[in-house]
Amino acid sequence: MMDKVYLKDIEIFANHGVFKEEKVLGQKFILSLELSLDFKESAVSNDLTKSVHYGELCHKVEKLFQEESCDLIETVVDKIAKFVLEEIVNEVKVLLKKPWAPINRHLDYAAVETTRKRSVAYIALGSNIGDKKKYIEDAIVKIAEIKHVEVIKEAEIIDTKPWGYEEQDDFLNTAIGVETLLTPKELMKELLRIEKELDRVRELRWGPRTIDLDIILFDDIVSNDEFIIIPHPQMHLREFVLEPLNEIAPYAIHPLKNKRIFELLNDLKNKK
Repeated sequence: MMDKVYLKDIEIFANHGVFKEEKVLGQKFILSLELSLDFKESAVSNDLTKSVHYGELCHKVEKLFQEESCDLIETVVDKIAKFVLEEIVNEVKVLLKKPWAPINRHLDYAAVETTRKRSVAYIALGSNIGDKKKYIEDAIVKIAEIKHVEVIKEAEIIDTKPWGYEEQDDFLNTAIGVETLLTPKELMKELLRIEKELDRVRELRWGPRTIDLDIILFDDIVSNDEFIIIPHPQMHLREFVLEPLNEIAPYAIHPLKNKRIFELLNDLKNKK
């Protein structure tokens, strides 16, 4: 259970809105933040640097809030959430009220709310065309350059045999762990962009590729979204995925099978 810090009903005058009058004249907004973090160390040591300086944060958020006009308040809360998470905060809930919403009806306010958190994801990488090692290394560099993504763990690169379609060259495979403020879909879009930049061509299922980037786990999320299925539906069947993943996250838990990575790897090896 995380500790909480609240900043309630901060009044900020800004120029967000779709209509011209909103952008020219501006209006009042009411912003509330709920910060989740562990401030036990700061409480014991009486050291503010181990917690959130909510006075400074309030002024920084107000400056960010006013620096650019956005049509949608949804855009504003997303920017604020990601900014706050750059602090030592694990999760943030942002509630933005718009009491002067121009809708020609009486209302207390229009509002949007979002919750964002720091997440840990594990990505499998593979290549079996050209300079395989360089493709993998270049992909890791590009992943590290994604805004709001930090590579925190890297497994050794291993040689593996093809899986699914065997009439092709051997692969090099590895896995990395990342900490990110992105959603699974946002991260997957970035990985697909990187695959395209590294000349990935999709012609044959399980066929040769310069680079393959798959999200294997993302926190304990289970998603059946057509764009990205989490956890990866075949991860427990693929030793070339589990082997490097076991190196960097042996105790990570598969949220559907309720088994740790080292257990899934042992199960797969015992079936041989």
